[in-house]
Amino acid sequence: METRVAVIGIIVEKSDSIEKMNQILHEYAEYIIGRMGIPYRQKGISIISIAIDAPQDIISALSGKIGRIDGVSAKTAYSNYIYKENE
Repeated sequence: METRVAVIGIIVEKSDSIEKMNQILHEYAEYIIGRMGIPYRQKGISIISIAIDAPQDIISALSGKIGRIDGVSAKTAYSNYIYKENE
């Protein structure tokens, strides 16, 4: 299996969307390396970054599911290196 390391940047503009986003992240917990969330209270949004190590299709699926939640946007930055299963 080949995996890539990526960072998914998430902006949450509707706080009632956070529960749905957290449910989706929980489904992919085995691939998530770490997560950092910053509430930007002055603007009423949350900024979240997810570090992930997974096959490309898993990363794309997670980012797509998150990006389809109302009030949430997501963009992904991938590492250039593809890791083989034995690495």
